[in-house]
Amino acid sequence: MPRHRSLDSLPVRRAVREAARQGGVLSRAQLYEVGVTRWQIRAHVRAGRWQLLGDRAVHLGNGSVSPPGEQWAAVIHGGPRACLDGASALVAGGLVRFEVDRVRVSVPRGVRVRHHPRFDVRQTRRWSETDVVRAGIPRTRPAVAAVRAALWARTDREATYVLVLTVQQGLTTPQAIGEELLRVRRDARRVLLHSVVNELLDGARSLGELDVTRELRRRGLPLPDRQVLRRDRQNRYYLDLYWADYRLVLEIDGIHHTWADSVVGDALRQNALALAGDTVLRLPLLGLRLRADDFFAQVEQALRDAGWRQAS
Repeated sequence: MPRHRSLDSLPVRRAVREAARQGGVLSRAQLYEVGVTRWQIRAHVRAGRWQLLGDRAVHLGNGSVSPPGEQWAAVIHGGPRACLDGASALVAGGLVRFEVDRVRVSVPRGVRVRHHPRFDVRQTRRWSETDVVRAGIPRTRPAVAAVRAALWARTDREATYVLVLTVQQGLTTPQAIGEELLRVRRDARRVLLHSVVNELLDGARSLGELDVTRELRRRGLPLPDRQVLRRDRQNRYYLDLYWADYRLVLEIDGIHHTWADSVVGDALRQNALALAGDTVLRLPLLGLRLRADDFFAQVEQALRDAGWRQAS
C-alpha cells in the first residue's frame, strides 16, 4: 500500500533538514513550527520511521540515537530552561576520553522535574542563566561544568581526573576553574578540589603529575619544574617533570602514551633530549601503583649521580 503523500510533504523534509543540526532530534514544538502536524508525527512513529524520546522529543529516524541526539533529547525533555551540566556539558563542549552513563541536565530550583529513565534531569540551587552557553546545545560553561562534574563525581579519584582532563584538553584554564570553585561554599569535596586546582595552577597537567609530586615531597626529594617547554630543530614539546640543575627529565606515561599517534612522537622527543645531554627516566602509571619504591629509587639515584645531596 503506498504511503500517504503528506508523509513526504515539504514540512517533513524541512524538519529532517533541521533535525540534522541536532543529532536527528527535534522537539514537538520545533516540528509544529515548520508545519509538521500531530497526525504526521503519529503516523511516522507508528510506521517505525521516527521514534519518540520521552513525550517532547522526536528522533527523525529509526536507528540508534547518536550522542548529540541523546543530548538534545535530554535538554528538550528537561524543558525551556534546561541545560546540559557537569560532565555531560564538558563532553558536548569537546571533552574526549571521558564517558557519562546518562546525560545530566540541570533545571533551576522550583522547576518541575519530569523524570525519565533515559535522562538524568535534576534541580540545582547553583543554576544561573549567566552560566549557560546558548550557542548550539544549551550547556553550562566549561569552568562551571568542570567544577560541578567534580562535585558530582562518584569518587575523589574521578573528581580529580575530570578536572585534570578538562585543563589538559584546553577546554578551560585552572584560573577559571578556581574562580568558579570559590562560588562553592559548602561541599564535602570542596577541600580536595581546592588542592587539585592549586596543583593545576602550579603547572600539573596530568593525574600522574599530581601523584608523583606528592610522592617526591613525601620522600624528601627536590621538586622539579612541570610542563617545561623545550624546542628542537623540528618541533616544540613539553616535558612532564624537569630538574634543570641536574639535567634530569621524568616522563610520566599514562594510557595515552600507548596510542599509535603518541609512540613515534615520544621516541623522537626522548632521542632529542638524549642528544642534548639530558637523562630521561620514564614512569608508567601502572609502575607508580605497583612498584613506586623501585621507580623513585631510580629518580633518587639519577639526582645523586648528577650532584644532588639531601640536606642533613
